[in-house]
Amino acid sequence: MTERIQDVAHLGRIELLTPKPDRSRWYFEKLLGMEVVHSAGKSIFLRGYGDYAAATLKLTESDQPGIGFISWRTASPEALERRVKAVQKAGLGDVWHDGEFGRGSAFRFRDPDGHRMELYYEEEKYRAPDHLRSTLKNLPMKYTARGVNVRRLDHLALLARDVPDNRKFAQNVLGFALREQVMFENGKLELGSWLSPSPVHHQVAYVMDTKGAHGRLHHISLWVDNREDVLRAADILAENGIFIEAGPSKHNNSQGFYLYSYEPGGNRVEVYSGSYLVFAPDWEVVTWNEEDRGTGVYWGTPLPESFINYGTPDVAADKISAPKVPVFDPI
Repeated sequence: MTERIQDVAHLGRIELLTPKPDRSRWYFEKLLGMEVVHSAGKSIFLRGYGDYAAATLKLTESDQPGIGFISWRTASPEALERRVKAVQKAGLGDVWHDGEFGRGSAFRFRDPDGHRMELYYEEEKYRAPDHLRSTLKNLPMKYTARGVNVRRLDHLALLARDVPDNRKFAQNVLGFALREQVMFENGKLELGSWLSPSPVHHQVAYVMDTKGAHGRLHHISLWVDNREDVLRAADILAENGIFIEAGPSKHNNSQGFYLYSYEPGGNRVEVYSGSYLVFAPDWEVVTWNEEDRGTGVYWGTPLPESFINYGTPDVAADKISAPKVPVFDPI
């Protein structure tokens, strides 16, 4: 077995683009219970009460919804240097960006599908003001009991025209471990791959874009402690007029318990719990085919068509070049 590169520590921050910044802020701050910690220009920075970093979610005003920069923290300054050289060798980036709120300088690049990413190491740890300080010394911020009160950033799913190309990039250049795959047509059609640089089951999933587009987002995911929190989130979102697209239900892939809704800007957001951690260095990739995959729902209501076809920014399907994709679940 080839030793896996372990220079990337974990998913550090996600930037979401929104055409409705005030309403999106309301959704994440008041309904999901995240804390706004900083604003700069057309962006605000938020965090879950259990995130150790100063901020893990950035909302930026934009004409269309979608994904901005996806930030990966490296394990050390030396690890950052190694991964920068690997990305440069792959010809996918050569731009350094001065640090923004809570972070040092970052190396910016694109994955093969065009999603914007960055690597960084220097991170400001969150120091809670007195009114947000927890009585637990090992908890960065107190549980405020506001809305869903999500604990932390968990993962995201990216739509890609070529799943194998992006999966190989994540494995070979960034050093991510492959956890699970969906392979149809006797292994010839790779519909989705779930990868992670950490013991978290997956911190990024690449799934086939049914519209044949590039650089789009399927969803971001925020963690809560248990299933009851996911059920409570359904009540809170429904009472506040938020469209719930799917769930609460349980995935077969990842074993995650989930609820999907659209934040007011149009991006899909998952409230997530359950799943499992992977510590084995010789983990055997789990592969699902047409027969055992089903719709991807272990139990619960079948996924709607929008779950397969909608991503941000939304685009019209290219009837000539869009791939023929069977119904499946891009968790």
